[in-house]
Amino acid sequence: MTNESRAKKHNGDALSRPTREEAEAAVGVLLRWAGDDPEREGLLETPARVVRAYEEFFSGYQQDPREILARTFSEVDGYDEMIVLKDIRFESYCEHHMVPIIGRAHVAYLPEHRVVGISKLARLVDAFAKRLQIQEKMTAQIADTLNEILQPKGVGVILEAAHQCMSTRGVHKPGVEMVTSRMLGTFRTDPSTRREFLSIVSNSTAYNVPNT
Repeated sequence: MTNESRAKKHNGDALSRPTREEAEAAVGVLLRWAGDDPEREGLLETPARVVRAYEEFFSGYQQDPREILARTFSEVDGYDEMIVLKDIRFESYCEHHMVPIIGRAHVAYLPEHRVVGISKLARLVDAFAKRLQIQEKMTAQIADTLNEILQPKGVGVILEAAHQCMSTRGVHKPGVEMVTSRMLGTFRTDPSTRREFLSIVSNSTAYNVPNT
């Protein structure tokens, strides 16, 4: 497959989505590969259940993150201080092993003229989380989309997450969390803005966020 073909598939241009029946049949194949009998009583409904679960796990593919932020508000009586939504719990799935990534997102922006409803920030996180992901990419996607649509003075995003691909397989190291961050605008250029954000998030001294 060429790079152009891969790009088209990634963007959904060349994706032909299997039917529900095909998806359920694929789960049955995996059950047999694992060494069990999909025809036994306890597994008869498992393929259908797994497909329904996947609809929930990967619902982010059916959402346009930019549309989530489409409705903004300008009547804020001159409010121009930082807006922070912290401890947004998210559940995602590692694109390498398809096992859970469970963590918290802290999202902040310094408005220029417009603000967005706070629930939209949580929905933005979920729109990217409910896909096959790596944490670094998800961090950048949240920050870049918020920056593109709202065009604020600055954006800060921090994700803290535990990866089951590390705790339940491979090196088997439970209790380890990965921290990623993306700072744009004044959050990158102004150390006092960055410090304020990290202070609000709390335990900020543990984060080694670069100045540039």
